[in-house]
Amino acid sequence: MSEETWLAARLIPTSGINGAEEQERRATSALLAVMSAVREFGRALTQPYGAPAGTVQTFIEVPFKLGDKQYFPDGLIRVTRGQRQWTALVEVKTGSNQLATEQLERYLDIAREQGFDAVITISNEIPPIPGQHPTPVDKRKLRKVSLHHLPWTEILTAAVMQKEYRGVADPDQAWILGELIRYLEHPRSGAMEFSDMGPAWVPTREAISAGTLRPGDKVVPEVAGRFDALVRYAGLKLGRQLGTEVMPALTRREVSEPATRTQALGTQLASVGTMTAGLKIPGAVGPLQVTADLRAGKVTCHVDVEAPREGRPTTRVNWLVRQLKEAPDNVRIEAFTMHARGPGKAELLGAVRTEPTILIGDTAKELRSFRIAMTYPAGTKRGTGRGSFIDSLLGAIDDFYAQVIQNLKPWMPAAPRLRSPDDPKPVEPVPASLVSTAISSQDGPQSEGSDLSQARIEDQVSTQVDNRDTPVDV
Repeated sequence: MSEETWLAARLIPTSGINGAEEQERRATSALLAVMSAVREFGRALTQPYGAPAGTVQTFIEVPFKLGDKQYFPDGLIRVTRGQRQWTALVEVKTGSNQLATEQLERYLDIAREQGFDAVITISNEIPPIPGQHPTPVDKRKLRKVSLHHLPWTEILTAAVMQKEYRGVADPDQAWILGELIRYLEHPRSGAMEFSDMGPAWVPTREAISAGTLRPGDKVVPEVAGRFDALVRYAGLKLGRQLGTEVMPALTRREVSEPATRTQALGTQLASVGTMTAGLKIPGAVGPLQVTADLRAGKVTCHVDVEAPREGRPTTRVNWLVRQLKEAPDNVRIEAFTMHARGPGKAELLGAVRTEPTILIGDTAKELRSFRIAMTYPAGTKRGTGRGSFIDSLLGAIDDFYAQVIQNLKPWMPAAPRLRSPDDPKPVEPVPASLVSTAISSQDGPQSEGSDLSQARIEDQVSTQVDNRDTPVDV
């Protein structure tokens, strides 16, 4: 028998998973075990929720009594450092299973009675905004116990970043973390990728085409929330490849009041048929903005770049074109001038390479910034695969970053140069008020010979200016 058919032994095997219950139990046990075994990984997942940097202990299916009934949360995490302890209950869902409000509120009550700090939920649900929980619960139950959510995609991203970029001190622990990554990436693990735009996707597209969609329709907030969740998933996926944390570009108000973001996006979708979001990439020249146009069936990515603050307009355009030497000719560039309103002059990169002045309207106006954009066809299907909206948007973001953003650098002014002893000294005029013979405010009215006196003063000033660098014998 050929060895090519042999299956390698794995620390966390995917074989033998029968049903959702077994899938959930194995995923929970594997994750919590690796959190306690790999110190850096356990710290990365618990530190954002207030846990100290200490020893991580994990347990599964711990029994607790609430009233007359006994309940078994999927897991428990305890972090100890000195006299301080931080404890959290864990509830896990895999596949398409969703969290239930009643179950979470029950675990919040158990955590409060036991004096625990938090309840952490894990599922494939991705909230549109980081820190937001996908399941609504009674706010009164959160007074003493905090509630947090971790999508499986975010856990996989944290594991990859810790192993490949931040590092694990112990080689054996690094191998263990690698086994968890292999397990979570396997389709049978139940840690699915973003794979569905939701049941409201098709009715919304049809209403946009017919011109009947209104901001108050029930499908609008659902589609807007799924779009933001998809963009957040795209950021997590891109962050795994870059080894950095890519976050949604949101205002402070949108972070503190997520409903305002969903409402604004729904209004935009109903009025013009588009949805816009952004991603903040550390070290990038600017946020990556993505716009999905459901009417035109297109996805547009763009980034805004500040123009240099010196040089002629043509020099500033050439500065940008040189950085885009590897970009395709169909990249669109738009140039904006100082104090101008409305759109600027726009041309494709291929034309700008041939004639840079094509972006310059009025040479007397100073160029302020550039917008670089690329447009891609958008799929229509709600799921994944060929012709799907999800894959077309993910591909557009990855391609635009690779073709454009990673090659752009912001303009920096040249550093000031030290003066050389051979450099000629600049001649600066000496104000008459600084010359000792100038008329002061204490002098009286000029005499009849004031014209002659003034001429003598001007001669003295001229002589002092000419001889100010002449050495004087002492």
